[in-house]
Amino acid sequence: MPLNKEQKLEVIKKFGNSEKNTGSSEVQIALLTERITYLTGHLKIQKKDHASRVGLLKLVSSRKRLLKYLKKTNISSYKDLIVKLGIRDNLK
Repeated sequence: MPLNKEQKLEVIKKFGNSEKNTGSSEVQIALLTERITYLTGHLKIQKKDHASRVGLLKLVSSRKRLLKYLKKTNISSYKDLIVKLGIRDNLK
């Protein structure tokens, strides 16, 4: 796991507005994004690590589903989160 406890708490405070709000979609998406960026850097160095590549694809698809849910339920929060994380360039 690339994130230690302090880094996770920092992400949770930033996107969840408190330490107790760990289950909100925004926090889950932010934590997945942190793991995705770590694995992307890892795969740039270790090009033949196919097991990590499969794990990365699972994380990306999970984040995609959460983003779709957030967009459907709360479009303003979705747009703010996209801008904060810098995930997508085009917002529709």
